[in-house]
Amino acid sequence: MPASESRSPGAASESVQLFSSRSTDYARFRPTYPEALFSWLASQCAETEIAMDVAAGNGQASFPLTRHFHQVLACDASAEQLNAADDWPDVQRVVADAHQLPVQNGQLDLLVVAQALHWFATPAFFAQARLALKPHGLFCAWCYSLLEVAPPVDALIQNLHSEILAGYWPAGRTSVDAGYQDIRPPFARIACPAFSLAAHWDLAELIGYLRTWSAVKQWQKQHRRDPVAMIEPQLSSAWGPPDQRRRVRWPLHFMTGFPNR
Repeated sequence: MPASESRSPGAASESVQLFSSRSTDYARFRPTYPEALFSWLASQCAETEIAMDVAAGNGQASFPLTRHFHQVLACDASAEQLNAADDWPDVQRVVADAHQLPVQNGQLDLLVVAQALHWFATPAFFAQARLALKPHGLFCAWCYSLLEVAPPVDALIQNLHSEILAGYWPAGRTSVDAGYQDIRPPFARIACPAFSLAAHWDLAELIGYLRTWSAVKQWQKQHRRDPVAMIEPQLSSAWGPPDQRRRVRWPLHFMTGFPNR
């Protein structure tokens, strides 16, 4: 999507409602990002004074930044998300919309957006980001789409995602599935190393994660049934013993650059 093209008018507020309603599940079941990613981000910055995590959610990208930056700010339009977890030492949390960043012009060395840019990838947001960053400040947004376990499990999850839940995903999901290649920011992208998320989960954790999907909530609201339960027997058969821990992987896709260069 070109930077000059706007998202649907209610997209950002829709995301607040979706994720506020299940902030506890997000804090419990969403995977964590690799430490190597944050080390790389810090290494690309001319200074490591102040970083901001926009649409921070429950802080999965905020807290790791504290190991590399003197000050870390986290903003989200959902107070419920920001308060869903208590382990936020050394992070300043602020309830704020992505289009009204609570920082002074030229204040940030790094601005990150983790799994959320598709809700507000508008010219107004990119203009805000450019103003907030220092002359050599780094912008980095990333997303991840479907997880990978093993072919039999992956096929069932693909069917849930693309067949059962077709038509129930919010509009921004298409950008996630495209790895953000459909969003064209007003700056040149730079290459980013290959990173991925990984976890070792049992079957209950996998199912808990699937139930955090926004389309699952929308489908359930309309049909008054749980779509994950529809594939649970097949998932159980493909998984093996339910307490068996298996490696789960999500490839990360990046949009990274220096907006003020």
